[in-house]
Amino acid sequence: MQFSFFDDDSEHASQPQIIPLPGADVVYMPRWLVDQEATAFYHALASSLSWSQDTIKLFGKPVKIPRLQAWYGDLTTQYTYSGLTMVPKEWTTELQNLRSRCEKTAECRFNSVLANWYRHGQDSMGMHADDEPELGVQPVIASLTLGEGRPFIFRHKQTKETTRINLEHGSLLIMRGDTQRNYLHGINKTTRSIGGRINLTFRYIYPATPE
Repeated sequence: MQFSFFDDDSEHASQPQIIPLPGADVVYMPRWLVDQEATAFYHALASSLSWSQDTIKLFGKPVKIPRLQAWYGDLTTQYTYSGLTMVPKEWTTELQNLRSRCEKTAECRFNSVLANWYRHGQDSMGMHADDEPELGVQPVIASLTLGEGRPFIFRHKQTKETTRINLEHGSLLIMRGDTQRNYLHGINKTTRSIGGRINLTFRYIYPATPE
């Protein structure tokens, strides 16, 4: 079964919305940034971040990711997923600004951010969970969307039930609790002609435990 959450009520668009996913804790905040500010951040990040199309391992084979990405954070926040280890670049002024505001909203600390740039409809993100050991048992992920809105898909790991949320320009999605343990999430390709989308996922990386 599939459910969709597309906000058409402009009167309540800026109000936090609790997404009713069993075994998860997800809050969606449309228009967390006003349009003008969100657009300014989009253009600033598109031109200033060190974007790259990295190679990951998929079923044991090297594959170019279908998007551009960049990893920023504190010096100790090395991050590994799908056979790719990313060393953080130094925080930019714009990322520091957004991190501070996300921390205030989520009421927790973030020490790193993964930026993804979906340049067009053929850029995508496969279904996955942010459950790497360095993220901890119940990670808090704050996901900020800048640019073209895209449907964000949750799929329950056991029941396979899916929920779609349209992540709008300037919106913030916060995932916490057992969300990563119970759900996969991703962004599908589309044949529609659409503009670019930059997604920032702020997170906390725990230091490696000495062996």
